[in-house]
Amino acid sequence: MNAPSTSHPCPSQLRLDGRIALVTGAGAGLGRAHALALAARGASVVINDLHLAPAEAVAEEVRAAGGVALACAGSVTEEAAVQAMVEQALGRFGRIDILVNNAGILRDKSFAKMSLDDFRLVVDVHLMGAVVCTKAVWETMRAQQFGRIVFTTSSSGLFGNFGQANYGAAKMALVGLMQTLSIEGEKANIRVNCLAPTAATAMTQGILPPEALAVLTPESVSPGLVYLVSDEAPTRAILNAGAGVFAASHVGLGEPVFIGGGADAADRVAEAWPRISDRAGAIVPRNGMEQSMREVGAVQARPVR
Repeated sequence: MNAPSTSHPCPSQLRLDGRIALVTGAGAGLGRAHALALAARGASVVINDLHLAPAEAVAEEVRAAGGVALACAGSVTEEAAVQAMVEQALGRFGRIDILVNNAGILRDKSFAKMSLDDFRLVVDVHLMGAVVCTKAVWETMRAQQFGRIVFTTSSSGLFGNFGQANYGAAKMALVGLMQTLSIEGEKANIRVNCLAPTAATAMTQGILPPEALAVLTPESVSPGLVYLVSDEAPTRAILNAGAGVFAASHVGLGEPVFIGGGADAADRVAEAWPRISDRAGAIVPRNGMEQSMREVGAVQARPVR
């Protein structure tokens, strides 16, 4: 393993010295900003992009500032290319501590006009690309008893956005992946989180107005990313970030309302909808089983007639 980078001294105690970070889609935009921010905190960075030239350009930026970087080209959807990238990183550094799943594309159209090919392509890159990369480093992280994984989700998945059915579906699927992997990785000290960025990148040109793009810089998102991959990182968090503003999103579960069965059960659901949809008393379940147990508990607690 190469000596840890000590470039870019930071006044904060949040350091990544000795950590090896792999960032996908890091040849420009958010990925580039993430790679530079990680290097500034002392991490050695493996910079992936579809093409080698942009990845190498960012790697040169890191090296010019005194950091350590390795450039790798390849599509995140191609298992052989991803495995080769991981093996190259392990051969150079001996470990991989951090994976930032950032690579992505857009194929925006209303659902009525969207082709199934464009739907599949976006899901393949965002969801399956993240799955392929995470699978490639999972056993390494388990063996070394340390890992930090970030999936790039989006407000389009969390809250919806016109013309982005494919993108939103893929991004919300990443939240579900994060929920389960954070549970499975807990014993191995693998912490898994989601970052929902809003930033002016090639993907957002023509979507956001110029005055918004001026403040929504990629660099203003990366501090949240740095925290999510640090030793102090939480797990199972969804962090929204943009323009230097940060907020947590939560997948919550409202208070259970017992309806029961019978021919008029659907009518009673309609009648009880204001109570069912009330967010007061909502919780963030620790796992999916907690919903089932709350439902069973509501049945057991119903008044006996």
